[in-house]
Amino acid sequence: MSIAVLSQFKEDLDGYTERQLRYQAAADVWSIGQMYDHIIVVAEEYADEIERCLASTEEQPLGKTEFGERLFQAGGFPPIKIRLPDEMNQPPNNTDKRETLERRIDELSARLNRLEPLARAANRDVKARHGGFGWLNAQEWYDLIEMHTRHHLRQQADLERYLIEAEL
Repeated sequence: MSIAVLSQFKEDLDGYTERQLRYQAAADVWSIGQMYDHIIVVAEEYADEIERCLASTEEQPLGKTEFGERLFQAGGFPPIKIRLPDEMNQPPNNTDKRETLERRIDELSARLNRLEPLARAANRDVKARHGGFGWLNAQEWYDLIEMHTRHHLRQQADLERYLIEAEL
């Protein structure tokens, strides 16, 4: 469930100083704050797709791409770093304070709590297209939020190691 993973990320926020949230070990390495921003922004985008599915009655016979099928069969992303094409890979916001990130997570969690029963009950044949995974229904979009958020637990561990190395 997405809310449980988000709750863990929210709890972890208490362990970071503002300096740690913004620290970047290298120019091409996100800060912990940027990772949080990315998780929230992507989850909000996917929640928009859930709402798009819920608002429609048009059924879509097409399904997932081959990668999308593998992703959902595995129940998550492979344990690798994924880099999007440059045009889709703008650096996330690195200015939010801890309190702002906590508020954004709370708002997202409330939205997902509201959407979860609706997504579970939605027509499975009403779908919205994901650029990489194909046509997903409301439940699959909801599940994708959890898979994507969980995928970033590995990144969080890497970023925390950088903090230790930098003695922050």
